[in-house]
Amino acid sequence: MFRSCVIVIGIVCSLSISRSDIYAENWPAWRGPTADGQSRETDLPLTWSPTENIRWKVPLPGPGNSTPVIWEDRIFLTQATDKGKQRSLLCLDRQDGKLLWQKSIEFTAAEPTHNTNPYCSASPVTDGERVIVSHGSAGLYCYDFAGNEQWHRDLGPCHHIWGNAASPVIWNDVVFLNFGPGERTFLLAVDKLTGKDLWRAEESGGKLGDKGNSEWIGSWSTPVLAKFGAREELILSWPGTMKSYQPRTGEILWTCDGLFKDKGADKLVYTTPLVTPEIIVAMGGFTGAWLGMKPPVDLPSSGKTDITDTHRLWRFPSSPQRIGSGVIVGEHIYVVNEPGTAQCIAAKTGKILWTERLTSSTWASLVYAEGRLYTTSLDGESVVFLPNTEKLEVLARNKIPERTLASIAVSNGEFFLRTYDNLWCIRKSERK
Repeated sequence: MFRSCVIVIGIVCSLSISRSDIYAENWPAWRGPTADGQSRETDLPLTWSPTENIRWKVPLPGPGNSTPVIWEDRIFLTQATDKGKQRSLLCLDRQDGKLLWQKSIEFTAAEPTHNTNPYCSASPVTDGERVIVSHGSAGLYCYDFAGNEQWHRDLGPCHHIWGNAASPVIWNDVVFLNFGPGERTFLLAVDKLTGKDLWRAEESGGKLGDKGNSEWIGSWSTPVLAKFGAREELILSWPGTMKSYQPRTGEILWTCDGLFKDKGADKLVYTTPLVTPEIIVAMGGFTGAWLGMKPPVDLPSSGKTDITDTHRLWRFPSSPQRIGSGVIVGEHIYVVNEPGTAQCIAAKTGKILWTERLTSSTWASLVYAEGRLYTTSLDGESVVFLPNTEKLEVLARNKIPERTLASIAVSNGEFFLRTYDNLWCIRKSERK
């Protein structure tokens, strides 16, 4: 039986409920406290609208795709303005959304992106003492909770025609970042207190749309930390393959291939890996392949190993366009594809149990909380549905008619929804 409580250990799980008497659960990073889109929160609203179950909303100075992160009474959000020339980290009071401080970086050099992916699409990460944010070519920055800069790193240009979006990850005293995509691509580990390099794993990148280059290459995946037995791993999806690294040294522990289309040269991956003690799932983007593998608990503690033939359980050569990440509930994977179709997939075999139209075009990653699944479409329709293995069972459709590409964040009985116009705090009206 698959356990729904994953063994993902990254992103400050041990600290995320340090004041549970006041704040039931923080949402300290992209995809939440356990990096899998799941929350233990209860008493969450089922329905909402611009006039129902809204605690507050605050206007934002510009569009953005990043998801807010929450630690107790603070909300942190990245924001670009002036066509990306100003890249900011905002700190807001969760009680009313009031801006507490803003730290902006001026960046005037050329950096390509797509109009659907505004600058500052990476979410921040926090451990309750510091906040770390990636501004792409503008660098990696660390602040304390008062907004004082602790350190920053100039990592050089990050050039890809579609921009960047991978979020930093905190694990113990280490910060990890998938820097790219583009010609300069690498997985980086730096010291959390100083920002100094601990290790760097170079990855072959690629240019998109250059004359004579037919391949579209890039990974926007955020790494996930896991523990199998006594072995700790850092798992990341790259174009064509999934890799596991030793978090302290960057040594490659294993690779599993298959994240590419059988026909065509596209090598793109947008989603974050899904990890449980029994299954690891990776999904490619732009009709790319998707695969499931059993965790390599039987491998030696070190040494690079290709486990494609021995541990890959299933693979499908192509899929719908997929940007948002899914969730694993019990023995099943749930995912919403970019065209707005939802799927239920048997995790052990990869068999698709159902595929149904859910909503319109969707970039958001799924969130699982209180036995329900939540996602939001680009036109602002948040759909709540059950993890039903037999059919799609929609519980509610909630419309806030504003363009929305970010995912929902969950903390202390509240949803936080970032649209292109506002940040919304959604909570049951009867809650005190």
